[in-house]
Amino acid sequence: MSDTTKESGIESAEGIDTEGLSPAVLASAGSVALALYFYYVRGDKQRGQFVGFWPVTILAMASYFKLEEIKQMLAGDDE
Repeated sequence: MSDTTKESGIESAEGIDTEGLSPAVLASAGSVALALYFYYVRGDKQRGQFVGFWPVTILAMASYFKLEEIKQMLAGDDE
């Protein structure tokens, strides 16, 4: 690996958000656990499958809002 590639990798790594797990990730993990609980422990397969769709929706919404935030930041730089 060349030095320039290594330096650009370090620069991009510094721009990564280091706050830890976001609330959306925690909510998604919780809903996966809840879906498994309903499906296997309570035996309510229909409710378990329904709750199992929540993580995808939560993460999709979080991604959308993050992209909108980035879009607004970039639009502010153009002015």
